[in-house]
Amino acid sequence: MTLLCGGVAYGQKVDTLLNKVSAEPFNFSVAVPDGNYRVTVTVGHKKKAGQTVVRAESRRHYADMVTTKKGKYETVTFVVNKKNPQIDAKTRVRLKPRELTYNNWDDSLNLSFCGPMPAVQRIQVEPVSDVTTVFLCGNSTVVDQENEPWASWGQMITRWFGPDVAFANYAESGLSCTTFLGQGRLDKILTQLKQGDYVIVEFGHNDEKEKKAGDGAWYSYSRNLKIFADRVKAAGGHIIFCTPTARRSFKNGRNQNTHGDYPEAMKTVARREQVPVIDLTSMSTTFYEALGDEGSKKSLVHYPANTFANQPKPLADNTHFNPYGAWEIAKMVVMGLKQMGSPLVQHLRADWQDFDPQHPDSPDTFVWHMSAGSNITKPDGN
Repeated sequence: MTLLCGGVAYGQKVDTLLNKVSAEPFNFSVAVPDGNYRVTVTVGHKKKAGQTVVRAESRRHYADMVTTKKGKYETVTFVVNKKNPQIDAKTRVRLKPRELTYNNWDDSLNLSFCGPMPAVQRIQVEPVSDVTTVFLCGNSTVVDQENEPWASWGQMITRWFGPDVAFANYAESGLSCTTFLGQGRLDKILTQLKQGDYVIVEFGHNDEKEKKAGDGAWYSYSRNLKIFADRVKAAGGHIIFCTPTARRSFKNGRNQNTHGDYPEAMKTVARREQVPVIDLTSMSTTFYEALGDEGSKKSLVHYPANTFANQPKPLADNTHFNPYGAWEIAKMVVMGLKQMGSPLVQHLRADWQDFDPQHPDSPDTFVWHMSAGSNITKPDGN
């Protein structure tokens, strides 16, 4: 169920008294222009106890379950970036067909509430221009996955940052550096980026499958990474590279490198162009090996038949993360930011605790309350 609020012009504040409680997930949507919005949700209900999880856009996670007693209320505040495909009067981002129905790319700011008993009294939405925006560029391991059980670190990292930072996720499944640039996604980012904002870039999974003349880790991939670095720096932004997350590929108890020269090529460009780099390849490999051959399946979309609706066959995907795996990878990205001394870590929430991929959180104690809707169709890319 989606509750709609009338559209507003930029600069106006939305203040909606909802007073809704439900045993099922529900959504709230308001039409707004592109930009960053500070959202304050008052959770709770005057007649019922509540257990509420707060997400936005395409399952972008902002608040774990907030428990409220009958007649008691708590507030959750965060900043959401909202975007649409329009670049300028004549050009648009060339979205994939599957993206055309995504909450991430429509004309509204979308909030979703789930958990055992989501209860929301009030929603306030106010445009803000004084926060730092972190733009995410990447593939299926970064994108805000629209449906359960798929998930990526880009939609989990939002949980760890306070209301002075907005994450704008431009990633999409199946993209390489070449296709990301070709679809105009960086062009769109540069219309929104302001001095001092950040751009984080993770590619490699799909670049390594491009086999035309001039492709390869040391050719088109390296050249395209330099294009990202040059254009972001010229616009006054800070760029950060992330080497590609490892695929799960065990042999004799060790996870194998399936990315060839791509991680090293990214590090080489980073050194040459003075770009800080997060080694997600190494950290995710350590993470898989810490869980073991069988245990690491619990971080990816490995589920027996009939776990989800219309799923007659088992799911066994060694690239795409489930919510637990995406949660852990997001923590690795945060640790990478800490290790490079990024100013972004000044905005971490008070409950952040440092993470070691050699000692991951237990998948058996991880709790994820599913959003409405699932789709077992595998995302593009591998």
